[in-house]
Amino acid sequence: MARILVVEDDADIAALIMHYLQGAGHAPEIVATGSAVMPRLVDQPADLVLLDLMLPGMDGLLVCQAIRQEPRTASTPIVMLTARGEETDRVRGLELGADDYVTKPFSPKELVARVNAHLRRSDRAASPSPLASGGVIAYGPITIDTARHVITCDGKDVRLTAKEFLLLCYLIEHRGRVLSRDLLLTDVWGYNYTGGTRTVDVHIRRIREKLPILTTALATIKQFGYKLADTP
Repeated sequence: MARILVVEDDADIAALIMHYLQGAGHAPEIVATGSAVMPRLVDQPADLVLLDLMLPGMDGLLVCQAIRQEPRTASTPIVMLTARGEETDRVRGLELGADDYVTKPFSPKELVARVNAHLRRSDRAASPSPLASGGVIAYGPITIDTARHVITCDGKDVRLTAKEFLLLCYLIEHRGRVLSRDLLLTDVWGYNYTGGTRTVDVHIRRIREKLPILTTALATIKQFGYKLADTP
């Protein structure tokens, strides 16, 4: 049973989300204001945060930023809830560290599928790998301890979000291959993603910013996807 913090000020939408999450076997908790999020998360850590962007007082973008800046919550998956016309805010949210977004109005079943995908571990018994077995992945000066979710570069710690971590592991494990955005969405996000490939681009940009060594090693393949060089 996963503990999910639902940050939504619309009581009807919050009740609908709670009903479907409970039906899926999760333990949702609702808060209606952005300012209530960090005290609640620090006191009672959540497995995932479902975050509305339009909140009274402290809006969802500020909440997202606060979650990522606090070491105790920095790796918590964040799924944003946004209105269809808020594309700029969606991109900004992804840049601040959100892992995914769902647009309103949404299908409750799709929302639960998105939540389950983010909660599901990406290890696959049919294709054992260092990521699945809790080993160590190395790429030049980058070392990834997959069991402890610790990344270092030249001996210095690098802090990534949960989705950035999984994406980086996937890229390194498939180095030398051209990977389409659709493939990355399917294999890293874990389901047939319908939210658009901009999500991948934003996560790639954040990884490059946090690991400058990848600026040239991680090449953009125009109109297709990305390729990580065999060696940095």
